Amino acid sequence: MTSEQFPFPGIPATADGSAAVVWVDSHITQGACAYPITPSTNMGTGYQAEVANGKCNLWGEPLFFLEPESEHSSASSCEGFALAGGRVSNFTSGQGLVLMKEVLYTIAGKRLPAVFHIGARALTSQALNVHAGHDDVMAVADVGWGMLFAKNAQDAADLALIARRAAEEGETPFMTVQDGFLTTHTIENLLLPEPELMKEFIGDPHAGTRLRNLMNPLKPIMSGVVQNQDSYMKGKIAQRFFYDRLPTIVERAMEQFYFLTGRRYGLVEAYRLEDADYAIVGMGGLVETAMATVDYLRAHRAIRAGALHVTSFRPFPGPQIVEATKHLKAMAIIERMDNPIAQSNPLTVEIKAAFADALTGTPGYPAIGRMPIIYSGSAGLGSRDIRPGDLVATIENMRRDDGGSRYFVLGIKHGLALVPSDDPNIQPAGAFSMRGHSVGGFGSVTTNKVIATIVGDLFGLKVQAYPKYGSEKKGLPTTYYLTVAKERIRTHCELTQVDFVPLNDINAFNLGNPLAGLVEGGMIFIQTDKTTPEEVWTQIPDYAKRIIRERCIRVLALDTVKIAREVASSPDLEQRMQGIVLLGIFLRCTPFLREQRLSKEQVFSAVERSLRKYFGKRGEQVVRDNLEAVRRGYTEVFDLPVEIMAEAGLAV
Repeated sequence: MTSEQFPFPGIPATADGSAAVVWVDSHITQGACAYPITPSTNMGTGYQAEVANGKCNLWGEPLFFLEPESEHSSASSCEGFALAGGRVSNFTSGQGLVLMKEVLYTIAGKRLPAVFHIGARALTSQALNVHAGHDDVMAVADVGWGMLFAKNAQDAADLALIARRAAEEGETPFMTVQDGFLTTHTIENLLLPEPELMKEFIGDPHAGTRLRNLMNPLKPIMSGVVQNQDSYMKGKIAQRFFYDRLPTIVERAMEQFYFLTGRRYGLVEAYRLEDADYAIVGMGGLVETAMATVDYLRAHRAIRAGALHVTSFRPFPGPQIVEATKHLKAMAIIERMDNPIAQSNPLTVEIKAAFADALTGTPGYPAIGRMPIIYSGSAGLGSRDIRPGDLVATIENMRRDDGGSRYFVLGIKHGLALVPSDDPNIQPAGAFSMRGHSVGGFGSVTTNKVIATIVGDLFGLKVQAYPKYGSEKKGLPTTYYLTVAKERIRTHCELTQVDFVPLNDINAFNLGNPLAGLVEGGMIFIQTDKTTPEEVWTQIPDYAKRIIRERCIRVLALDTVKIAREVASSPDLEQRMQGIVLLGIFLRCTPFLREQRLSKEQVFSAVERSLRKYFGKRGEQVVRDNLEAVRRGYTEVFDLPVEIMAEAGLAV
């Protein structure tokens, strides 16, 4: 079937995982109760902004938002909202999720179909970290909630709908989980669910029996009462009725979603596993990188590799995992956490148990006479980069003559680490990549998002934009990444091979080598207060001059600070607007205008639409200021002539 044969193929857009969730929940829910915690904050603030703007849900009800004094209180507020028959959401991460744990048990025990959206974050175990990790969600894996994991922004949007449908049909609360920052804050192409789809798929909160008001005095019941020896166990075990039917309900919701949209989900997602000998298994964005790595291994090394994404951690799809992987020689289960005093990390434990059930003839499991060798690894803790080379090393480890390391780590120097033999570039053919070096607070993160949005919308290309976030970044060096391609971009890692390097701060030359990985014939932009090519060239250190000459790198320059100062109508905008000037430089110097044969008027019309999307709420003057900054970057950026770079000598 083609996408045209499905009634709701989606609305093409660019957004991050946070915005994708806000889009869905601001249409289908009645309210949200949340307390901000990084990296889920953008979901909560996005929802609250819709409330402030007077948005109504699909049934004409004004949205409600409550921010109490803690995450624990926000969960309790959601409990009360759901007890009264309301359709409610929460957005949280890390310690905030763990703080809620007491309340999560009671929400499940009362069969309240709330949905909480998690930006998965490493817990403060040996140090504070606000980045991706799965130990927060694993810490609450026993509370009786469904748990669906997203690989990317598309999954985040779609699973928000599927989880809601499954929660209400199954009378069981659900969490959707996406990797903190790596998905919550990464701009990508996706198809937003249409309002008409959401209205049909989810249904009126006041219709039928999906949502029940347990506080209706006309139908009094007891809920959450004290029970002693004679009653408690009976009530607890009786709840197996709801859980036993949950896998079927989730699968049915996923199948109904497919027939409406053409986007298929399952409890697990197998990738090229049919004839595979080895596989990488995991949850979240790392598996999408693994899928692209699998294609590379098959095409360039003739290794029959595959990948498996466990979309539903709860209900746990043991039979489906065994069925998908039973023929493998070996599999490596990679997890964003480490629990060394347990038998294994959580996903590994459950997969081993599933195979034990299958081997011993447990009803409902495939009959097998052997099981693959199971390897286990920890990677990506605190958003540590997981590279294609790490995943290649994972496959190579399973193929070693000595059996390899049964437990391993990736991405750090350690006695248990697998050391990559190489790090292949698995970006789509013809991809254009940018790595920017800037200073936190200069507006580079917003600029990167605006560039991605414009390139995606105007040129019809696939994009992925991601900055290196951190609470300590303001005023300090930071890095951001952008990839543009004709095909979907599946790699979720930092870019080491790039075509364009903008330096918002020339001090980047003194903090490392910002030209590392810049391809031959690539481009570099330098923010400078110098006005002539000769002066700019003099500023560049000798080691960088050598690289520029050897690789025939094009050098561009402009004083973006001066332009921002002249254009900004408010002093508080000056620092951030110098990043916006880069948008004009990007449009002028990258190949997309030339390839698409677009006029300057067409380009700036699209630029204005995107600027209004990001800055419209701050007023017309702010939009006009930013548009002027882009225009001046486009028209005033200048090249360093090849003759100057060739003639100027190097220090001896």
